[in-house]
Amino acid sequence: MKILVVNAGSSSLKFTVFDFSWLGKQNVLATGQVECIGLPNSSMIYERSGGIKSNEDIVLDDKKLKAGKYLTHDEALIYICEKLLDKEEGVLSSIKDVMAIGHRVVHGGEQITEPVIVDEEVKKVIKECFDLAPLHNPPNLAGIEACEKIFPKVPNVAIFDTAFHQSMEPAAFLYAIPYNLYKKYGIRKYGFHGTSHHYVAKATAHYLNFSFDRLKLITCHLGNGASMAAIDKGKVIDTSMGMTPVDGLVMGTRCGDLDPAIILRLIELGMTPAEVDKLINKQSGLLGIAGINSGDMRDVIQASEKGNEQASLALKICIHRLVKYIGAYSTLLKGADAIVFTGGVGEHSDYLRKEVLDNVGSLGVTLDNSANLKCKGDQPTVISTLDSKVKAIVMPTNEELNIATQSIELLLKQNRLKLVAV
Repeated sequence: MKILVVNAGSSSLKFTVFDFSWLGKQNVLATGQVECIGLPNSSMIYERSGGIKSNEDIVLDDKKLKAGKYLTHDEALIYICEKLLDKEEGVLSSIKDVMAIGHRVVHGGEQITEPVIVDEEVKKVIKECFDLAPLHNPPNLAGIEACEKIFPKVPNVAIFDTAFHQSMEPAAFLYAIPYNLYKKYGIRKYGFHGTSHHYVAKATAHYLNFSFDRLKLITCHLGNGASMAAIDKGKVIDTSMGMTPVDGLVMGTRCGDLDPAIILRLIELGMTPAEVDKLINKQSGLLGIAGINSGDMRDVIQASEKGNEQASLALKICIHRLVKYIGAYSTLLKGADAIVFTGGVGEHSDYLRKEVLDNVGSLGVTLDNSANLKCKGDQPTVISTLDSKVKAIVMPTNEELNIATQSIELLLKQNRLKLVAV
């Protein structure tokens, strides 16, 4: 049973094809992405099982290019399907091989709090959340509509980034501004990276051979975008991102926590709202502090090691924020069973993990330096000592697998899909 997972961004379309057996096992048949959708010089990266890889430009008609018309999401999906059906490099014998399509959708507001089969009402909700996620929801919907055209009658399932966090109580998700702003405009904390937090939390429970609904976890999704969640017995009780992904931790280019009056001051100084938006989303975080024209954690660490004081300061600010949130979430949980690191930085930066964990020893966690250095982030690893009261774990995330699995579970539950032993 082949499942296609689609993650449509504003200028990219990522895809993964899974093959699930009736025993619940799965294999990745192919993965890749089309880049520069809506821009010149579109290209496709493709990798399939067996080690076949390619990176090729997508050549568009000259007349179309001259008219300023570039690759659309529909056309990108057509290119993907052509590659998946290719006799030499493909993994499908027919479009009909795809039994279901799972989609990552960033924002479902308060209306959608669990996986759903896409229909007109679901698409309406996605559209209603355009204002809450203007950079993500429109292309997410474009990806869904492209699949509806090319895979007619194949069920599309939407998995929402905000859904896992909707178990938060009002005390955690409301801001202390007039209540009618929440009721009228939906201004509240929603949280993001929910698919990743959900996956690593359940994977950690499985890894520790513990019931998911008994564990108390602090999950740290650390990449260019970064967020944390406090998970009490399977439910999120708080998360660091807010109404938008800008809030919370220091990220590659996002500022994280910020006194809102700073925004007003910047506007008073002559900046437009659009300029402020660009500042806090794309020019801040590690990039804004380090002064090295990069917000990549690896580059900042390297610059710090070479004596760049601004880069060192950027790291200290980032670590300070992480330590503060871990302390706060440990208190909310009344003690955590484990601190879990995931995401590109969380999985691969032994430096960051050490700096963070060495500063939260009072919570009962002791780093095993040898295990931390040996950890490459490619498999679950305990990096705390055996006598550590709180475990520290590196857990690779797999959002695509989570989307595929949740899609199958929903379709089976609604009798829209049947597993057949072959």
